[in-house]
Amino acid sequence: MKFPQTIQLDASDQYIFDNVAQPGEWAVSGAFAFAGDDVDPNALDGADEIAFATAFMGCDSFGWSTVVVVKEISNEGYQAVVAALADHFLTHYSAPNRQIALAAAAEEAEFAASLCLHPINTLLGIERSLGDDGITEQFRIIAGQDESAHGTAWDANKTER
Repeated sequence: MKFPQTIQLDASDQYIFDNVAQPGEWAVSGAFAFAGDDVDPNALDGADEIAFATAFMGCDSFGWSTVVVVKEISNEGYQAVVAALADHFLTHYSAPNRQIALAAAAEEAEFAASLCLHPINTLLGIERSLGDDGITEQFRIIAGQDESAHGTAWDANKTER
């Protein structure tokens, strides 16, 4: 089975988010963090606003990552994600009991896996917004550039006059 995994292409996440996901964490969309009655996505600012708009949630730190990569996950790894999410729902989102938390966690994990119908190592990004029907998420493939897209900024062997 394939599943999203956090990746850092540069250090920007470390400067943006108060709680940054570490590279290599299994990840879910994380929209649930903004869906409760006690959260108004329109009132978010700073790191929380950026996390709402553009970030996935890591399942170890429950921190944020702007990019994930499609990777192979073992059944044991997948079950660990579901268990960690269920624990998180019980601890931080007041799930009424373990059974309900596990059902919600399994739904989140299934949705995350459904994003990974792409080849291994495909990079994915997220764009989240608030509309009349609630939170809307759009996922996109982050296309790489081939070598021909890069040019030389300068040539040390060439002098200009």
